[in-house]
Amino acid sequence: MLNEVTISRAILETYFKKLTDHLEVDVAIVGGGPSGLVAGHDLARAGKKVALFESKLSIGGGIWGGAMGFNEIVVQEAARGLLADFGLRAKEFAPGYYTLDAVHAAAALTARAMEAGLTVFNLTAMEDVVILRDRVAGLVLNWSAIQQLKWHVDPLTIHSRFVLDATGHPACVAETLVRKMNVRLDTETGGLVGEKSMAAEDGERQTVANTREVFPGLYVSGMAAITVCGGHRMGPVFGGMLLSGRKAAQSMLAAL
Repeated sequence: MLNEVTISRAILETYFKKLTDHLEVDVAIVGGGPSGLVAGHDLARAGKKVALFESKLSIGGGIWGGAMGFNEIVVQEAARGLLADFGLRAKEFAPGYYTLDAVHAAAALTARAMEAGLTVFNLTAMEDVVILRDRVAGLVLNWSAIQQLKWHVDPLTIHSRFVLDATGHPACVAETLVRKMNVRLDTETGGLVGEKSMAAEDGERQTVANTREVFPGLYVSGMAAITVCGGHRMGPVFGGMLLSGRKAAQSMLAAL
């Protein structure tokens, strides 16, 4: 016979053990889109302790809707070799263009990353970073609902050796550094360069090129790399996002 209190106790004890076990990690990833999931997968597969924090209920970022709600996405030839690592099924539409079901892509990326050892905390928002010795060394976290309601409820903190900003267009982690710490991420503008209008070929190349450490302890990937370092948007072609996540993981692994 099911006991409601036992069910509640099982959830609470299991969740808070998971959270306690990840108060100190090798890498904290903010944002559960494709670049964050690929980076988390590769880091965890290499044996690193990695936690991903997503403010929304669902994981997968902008993949789910495809384009205009038509749930298909495109991956170009350059990233096709990466698809097999995640069990992603692609169909060739034209030479160098491959289509994937957006729902399956989001689900498969999430599943494979977690199977590799990535721990995901959804409904959890980053509201600040931890600075130790002039270096990003962790995250300040709160429930997403508390942040959205703008209630004055103090957060909790975790420590990490590196933080990856994979928050997409807003580049939330980098923006926080600029706004609160007066960090100059760009020699000309000082702040975030910002994204340019659509140019898919350039945008895909720039996404990967701009994936790097932009401040001690802070890496950027995916559209966050475009917002921070500059580059064009590219729409529903996701090869650059996947390759960006892999590059971020490789860079942090080398540093770790």
